Amino acid sequence: MASSALSISSSSTLVDAKAPRQSAPASTQCVSLPTLPPPPVPSQTRPWKATTYCRKMARNVMAMATGEAPAEVAATELPEIVKTVQEAWDKVEDKYAVTSLAVTVAIAVWGSTGMISAIDRLPLVPGVLELVGIGYTGWFAYKNLVFKPDREALIQKIKDTYKDIIGSS
Repeated sequence: MASSALSISSSSTLVDAKAPRQSAPASTQCVSLPTLPPPPVPSQTRPWKATTYCRKMARNVMAMATGEAPAEVAATELPEIVKTVQEAWDKVEDKYAVTSLAVTVAIAVWGSTGMISAIDRLPLVPGVLELVGIGYTGWFAYKNLVFKPDREALIQKIKDTYKDIIGSS
């Protein structure tokens, strides 16, 4: 029995992915594997991004240490809607009640979505509810949208509701 040994060479050449053939049957065979390229260094791919981030962090830390606002925050203008919300919040006297109401509404919305998804998983209920919705839409359209006097009454009712909500100014 002839035994052959396999050794792996550290050279970076590969010859047809086969070991080189030698004439002597009792000699060892060498397999050459290619070397891997060096891993990319993150700072070499985008050095400007890392530098910008470090500068921004240093500026924010210095501003916090001195008690000033960072340059980006101080220079930006707030949108009009944010100003309106801030003014409305400042006018509220009972902030605790408003916050409690907002949390209650958020919990109610979360609970109702869970309940609706549970009902939706029942086999026949979604189809029945869809038929009820289609039927109610047809009835509403016939009662309020088909004839001109009914349409005008609906438009007037919507305008009155809008005025009640907004208030007369």
